Amino acid sequence: MPLYLDEHKKIPGLTAGALAQAHAADLAVQGKYGVSYYRYWYDEATGKVFCLAEAPSAEAAAAVHREAHGLVADVITEVKEGA
Repeated sequence: MPLYLDEHKKIPGLTAGALAQAHAADLAVQGKYGVSYYRYWYDEATGKVFCLAEAPSAEAAAAVHREAHGLVADVITEVKEGA
């Protein structure tokens, strides 16, 4: 199944706690879409967030975010894992 890295370019008021809650919400609904969100990275100062997911499509990955918390990514890129 493809891997996707999504980018949220600016989430206003981003905090570590709020992001942890959003990720937990993703995990709660991801099975409905056949998606597995694995990890996320963020920068509180800029509000930028990256999420790594395995999903049948970019649309399925976006649907999880949309349903879980409404913070849909600005860009979703299919990536391949390297060494």
